[in-house]
Amino acid sequence: MNSRSQTNEWFIGRQNDFESSARSYPRKFPFALSKAKGSWVEDVEGNRYLDFLCGAGTLALGHNDDEVNKAMIDLISSGAPLHTLDLTTPVKDRFVETIFSILPEEMRGNVKIQFCSPSGTDATDAAIKLCKTATGRGSVIAFSGGYHGMGHGALSLTGNLNAKTKVQNLMPGVQFMPYPNSYRCPFGLGGEAGTDAACAYFERMLKDPESGVTKPAAVIIEPIQGEGGVIPAPRKFLQTIRRVTKELDIPMIVDEIQCGVGRSGQMFAFEDSGIIPDVILMSKAIGGSQPMSVVIYNKNLDKWTAGAHAGTFRGNQLAMAAGTVVLKRVSDPEFLASVREKGVHIHEAMNALKKEVSIIGDVRGRGLMMGIEFIDPDGPKDVMGHPEPSGTIAAEVQKRCFEHKLIMEKGGRNGSVMRCLCALNVSMEDIDTMIGIFSSVVREIDSEIRNR
Repeated sequence: MNSRSQTNEWFIGRQNDFESSARSYPRKFPFALSKAKGSWVEDVEGNRYLDFLCGAGTLALGHNDDEVNKAMIDLISSGAPLHTLDLTTPVKDRFVETIFSILPEEMRGNVKIQFCSPSGTDATDAAIKLCKTATGRGSVIAFSGGYHGMGHGALSLTGNLNAKTKVQNLMPGVQFMPYPNSYRCPFGLGGEAGTDAACAYFERMLKDPESGVTKPAAVIIEPIQGEGGVIPAPRKFLQTIRRVTKELDIPMIVDEIQCGVGRSGQMFAFEDSGIIPDVILMSKAIGGSQPMSVVIYNKNLDKWTAGAHAGTFRGNQLAMAAGTVVLKRVSDPEFLASVREKGVHIHEAMNALKKEVSIIGDVRGRGLMMGIEFIDPDGPKDVMGHPEPSGTIAAEVQKRCFEHKLIMEKGGRNGSVMRCLCALNVSMEDIDTMIGIFSSVVREIDSEIRNR
């Protein structure tokens, strides 16, 4: 390559020429990566960036963790097979044993696992097929703001209209219900009153013989909505869903693809509410940086026949070897305690910043899954009196953070929520660097808006 071809501009130009218009991250982060370690990445021009996106939460232990890499190198060096379909191997056996060991005690010994194609959307589709097969029913209840993947079936369960409006004839039989959001309450109530209303609505719609909602094959929910804006489900809401679905013999699916594997400060985000679901979806961090998705489910649902669900790449041995390392490290109580401690530190810093500026409307999340919602203080207000969310301001925050070598992603309604999806073992020093850059950018933009 000549000197010109070593630039970010050269690589981005080539990507624009040959890659699909569906690409998204290069539009926000116009660089070409060359190296990565821990919470830092380096582009082809030698610029270093603090990565608080980490593969959309996939890299639980950051980039190129030494122990994770060693597990993969040792596997490759051993001559073991790397692609095995659903044939078993010692590596797979250890991986499954490790997954089962981190489940709540009530689930151990009473579950089975289905290995899916590599991404989380495949786990969603597999779980829906499983529940439809087991129950003989065809509809599914999902929640506004939920995100379950971009596959044709998973997309039908996803709330985001921008992603699905142009795709006609998605899977039929999906009933959306309101998801509690204290700041943007769908009932215009907020707080406990909003949670109570959501609980009552859910139960009434499923039990009222005149509701028009037929008994579904499953109810699917994220214990903490990710792409929807980092919105934790209130404990009472998850407990109500679990009680009602159990009373009516409806499988409850919890989507832990983004909020699981320690992200919330607990191994699974649903554990905070004390419930035991029927089905758990896992992907992202479970593969230790490599593609992997699985469905964990109650044995009572195992009505499949041989070949009822498959996937060519469901035997990714590298992902199983790396994932075993991640699951063992992250499940350590001291590690999870450190995630909670770091989360509190960021939460307190963001709430302090919120008091200083006029453009932050809400700070929410658990552990190292944090969301900061931006608002236009001079814009129109919603039914609760809160200024409407501002994707424009959030986009400017993201852009300037990148210019200051900090990578963070947006999400939520109108793309108004900046999100923290850093490595779970991120250092306090790196956290303080993030807080410093982010706070400086927000104060700068807030000052410009106040003086406009």
